[in-house]
Amino acid sequence: MSGSKKAKKSGGSSERRPTAMPAAGLLTFYEEDIGGIKLRPEYVVISAFLLSLLVVMAHLGFFTPR
Repeated sequence: MSGSKKAKKSGGSSERRPTAMPAAGLLTFYEEDIGGIKLRPEYVVISAFLLSLLVVMAHLGFFTPR
């Protein structure tokens, strides 16, 4: 009996499971090419930080004449 259990374990690990349906949908969504501006994420983060810094400096009065 222990021999048949061992064979089942080794046979089950070599089988491949199919990909889940939601994961397959996400892969096809990201493979589609959509038009528009393509920006690197680093540029978006840096520009958001600079805009926030500019707003804070304007609130503190850095741009008002003395």
